[in-house]
Amino acid sequence: MIGLLLGCAPEPQPSQLDAIKERGVLRVGTLLGPTSYYLDAEGEAGIEYVLAKQFAEEIGVDVEMVSRYNVKNLLNLLESGDVDVLAAGLNRTNQREQRFRFGPPYFEVSQRIVFKQGARERPRSLDELEAELVVVEGSSHHDWLQQIEDDYPELKWRATDDHDASELLRQVVEGEIAYTIADSNTLDLQRRYYPDLSVAFTVRDDVDIAWLLNKQVDASLYSEVIAFFGNLRHSGQLSQLLDQHFGHVASFNYVDTSLFIDAVQTVLPKYRDVFEKHAGALDWRLLAAISYQESLWNPRAISPTGVRGMMMLTLPTAKAMGVTSRLNPEQSIQGGARYFERMLQRIPARILEPDRIWFALAAYNIGYGHLEDARILTQQQGGDPDRWIDVRKRLPLLRQKQFYRQTRFGFARGDEPVRYVGNIRRYYDTLVWLDNRGRIPAKPMEISVPEGSGDGVN
Repeated sequence: MIGLLLGCAPEPQPSQLDAIKERGVLRVGTLLGPTSYYLDAEGEAGIEYVLAKQFAEEIGVDVEMVSRYNVKNLLNLLESGDVDVLAAGLNRTNQREQRFRFGPPYFEVSQRIVFKQGARERPRSLDELEAELVVVEGSSHHDWLQQIEDDYPELKWRATDDHDASELLRQVVEGEIAYTIADSNTLDLQRRYYPDLSVAFTVRDDVDIAWLLNKQVDASLYSEVIAFFGNLRHSGQLSQLLDQHFGHVASFNYVDTSLFIDAVQTVLPKYRDVFEKHAGALDWRLLAAISYQESLWNPRAISPTGVRGMMMLTLPTAKAMGVTSRLNPEQSIQGGARYFERMLQRIPARILEPDRIWFALAAYNIGYGHLEDARILTQQQGGDPDRWIDVRKRLPLLRQKQFYRQTRFGFARGDEPVRYVGNIRRYYDTLVWLDNRGRIPAKPMEISVPEGSGDGVN
């Protein structure tokens, strides 16, 4: 009888990791937004999707992204076991730590009070907020305000379940609300489209971003997450991924961004069809971003060194690309597109996008020989010559004699391609965002060919 009873004992439950492997799918809760997860023309995208997909591959399963707009709903999904992990750019807070298990931090943000430039005086502290502060319900900003509300009894604030962080920033720009709190990465991205967003002051620095896991289950999945991020950090992949998504957005210039957005509305319509016509395999918006960086979309632009036109071609490059008039907008755009494609083709095939594009842009700006010199220096110093994030650090060394004397092509203003690539990445991101929302006028105006062009010397 005892043996029979023992034979009826329930079998031990599989670990969380084993259950996921048996299911064949890792269910990942995430927030829809530009800093975490979104859908673009090519499908799923965003830093959290890239990380989650790679993690799922490493444990041998597929990934299913379960997206929500609401932080509170996401936390409930994790607590109920409807998702296995949250990868949503979420901050570590005391309230969340009591309910959930945090993975290792992989990113840091600052949290800032934001208002519309010119709409009111800039406040310097919470005591100086003259109107209501609005945050997302269930967010870390909400948790923080609840923690400090006894210290600021006069502070007017509320949490809303109707809008996400990006929408609250838009409401600030449109004057619907006075203030909100934004994470620095979210704000940096949104200022590319809404340059009137202004920082009043920072309320929290060095806030950790990490994945969240269920505290009520075993630690098998948690252990894999710790190992995954440890390996990513050690290999340099984490720094590379973060740079691809956020490395170019922190630098912000109000005047430059405002002028660019104005030019998108007033100048780009004249040339949009030409960029689309001659883009070939390139994204026309990337070609347009290159042209804006080169000439501000001015067909008569000229530099002190003699480069000219929409794509600022040198005379030898123009002749090699079949351009007879650099002041002809269409010829310049077509020649610049073909020249950039030639740079892309010269980049070693093992270098994948987007790094491949950043390298080609640097070569377009500084010349392929100087780029190769920087890649060799990178390798000599222990960096990865196939990663833009590593080569970008060495390009400015081409200004220093102790370094350029070792190179084949010698001195170069290596800091310039670093700024050049960063600017184009920001312009391109803005064009993609505006285009996806139908905010780039589609119908071009007639392009006139400048008089006196066509002799190959202008």
